[in-house]
Amino acid sequence: MSEEKTKPILQLTGKDGNAFYILGVAQIVALENDMDWETIRDEATSSDYNHLLRTMMKYFNVK
Repeated sequence: MSEEKTKPILQLTGKDGNAFYILGVAQIVALENDMDWETIRDEATSSDYNHLLRTMMKYFNVK
C-alpha cells in the first residue's frame, strides 16, 4: 500500500490559511484517525509557517 493512500485527507483548499485554523482542522482529522496529534503539533509548530505546511503534507493528504 502506498504512503499516499494511508494519509487521511486534510481539506484546506478554499479555507482560511491562518496557522491556527490549519492546526485546528488538522487536530480534528488526526484525532478522528487515531494519529499522534501531540507529535504532529510539536513538529508543525517548531518553526515557521512554511514548516507548518510541510509538516501537514507529511502527515496528511492535503487537498
